[in-house]
Amino acid sequence: MIRLDDLQIFVQTADAGSFSEAARQLNISPGRASSAIQRLEGALGVSLLLRSTRSMQLSENGKQYLPHAREMLAALARSQQALALDRSTLSGRLTLSAPSDFGRNLLQPWLDRFQRQHPEVSLHLKISDRAADLLRQPLDVAIRYGELPDSGLIAMPIAGKNRRTLCASPAYLARCGRPGEVGELLQHNCLRFIWSEQVHERWRFTPPTGEQTVSVAGNRISDDADVVRRWAIAGEGVVYKSRLDVIEDIVAGRLVELFPGNWCEPSPLHLVCAHRSKMTPLVVKLLEFLRESCRALQARLPESE
Repeated sequence: MIRLDDLQIFVQTADAGSFSEAARQLNISPGRASSAIQRLEGALGVSLLLRSTRSMQLSENGKQYLPHAREMLAALARSQQALALDRSTLSGRLTLSAPSDFGRNLLQPWLDRFQRQHPEVSLHLKISDRAADLLRQPLDVAIRYGELPDSGLIAMPIAGKNRRTLCASPAYLARCGRPGEVGELLQHNCLRFIWSEQVHERWRFTPPTGEQTVSVAGNRISDDADVVRRWAIAGEGVVYKSRLDVIEDIVAGRLVELFPGNWCEPSPLHLVCAHRSKMTPLVVKLLEFLRESCRALQARLPESE
């Protein structure tokens, strides 16, 4: 008989590439992970993994069986979800990651409200401006900006029409003037942030004259986008960020939008998971909650054209 926990360990081991890493992610011993694979191989009568003293990889049988194992786990999750949808109370633990600015200033208070609505939910929030590896890290979902590459991940839009916006503080504009066209950004101190080891310094716009990309420069860079926003508020330069992150600052007068909204680069916000088995009732409810929260925030400051 095939045990479902053995299937889960097999899939986790295949994704992680080692018994030790899979065991760490599942919070079990490497010996238990190895025993589970051996038990599964015995039930199937085939070898799923090729092992050596230094490496481990899927056998041909393992490669053929892996998608079926994923589908069996996904089917179980769907059946559990169907039953859980009839329950009025959400419960369970959810581990998610989010970018720094959105995570600290928007998501954190929103999650406070979400947990007050669903007090039996336990949340583990990870804040980072590095793209989380959903296949290797013990995460249920991640919140990400931008168009996602075709990676096989499941991406669900939270704010699909969100864009970046170019802005600066009133103090900076009084001191340095306001750029009227894209090329004038070369004369300004542009505050840049790092996302997944790359400096975001090629800023793309679509004014009426056609798409333009400018390589900007400035005297400040951070790997924390929240820090970059704070520099802009303090009058240190011009920033090009997700509009969601700065709506509150614009409404309060701390920042001023410099270009029309349709000039600026799309920056859709997604909730991302590794596979459909992660789409639990808790994740579905969180997705709905985040969509409504973003709609309410965007309604405070309709985008200019």
